[in-house]
Amino acid sequence: MRFSYLLAVALVATAALAKEPKHYQSGRLLKMNSVRCGTDEKNAKSLAGEVIGTDSSHMKTRDLLCQEYVLQAGNVVYRIRPKDEKHPMLLPIGEQAQFRLDRDKLVLRVEDLDDKEREYVVVAMTPADSPEQNAASDSAVPRPPNR
Repeated sequence: MRFSYLLAVALVATAALAKEPKHYQSGRLLKMNSVRCGTDEKNAKSLAGEVIGTDSSHMKTRDLLCQEYVLQAGNVVYRIRPKDEKHPMLLPIGEQAQFRLDRDKLVLRVEDLDDKEREYVVVAMTPADSPEQNAASDSAVPRPPNR
């Protein structure tokens, strides 16, 4: 009697603690662009140059580029950037990817790569059949001249 009571309590506890399985959506990585995401400034002054007086007040600046991927899933096209900007992973273009939206980020995994989840920031979302998408695809295909 006591054993069956403990077994029932254990089953109810595990059922209550069991998490819902993660639901992934499927999409295709269409392309990757390098977009400007800031500047890096480096001062040309050094301590020795300040003391001797040979340094100028010249600032070296360069544009920083970030990877931005286009992910098409069903009726929505996502533009995403890696959340970890220091160590971004190059993703294979044209491959299928599974993703899920988790709070303020998109968690993406590519089975053919290493099946590891990576976090991305959603920059933009557009419908797959929007006029912007049609204009972009129309500009890539040359049209015959009107006669």
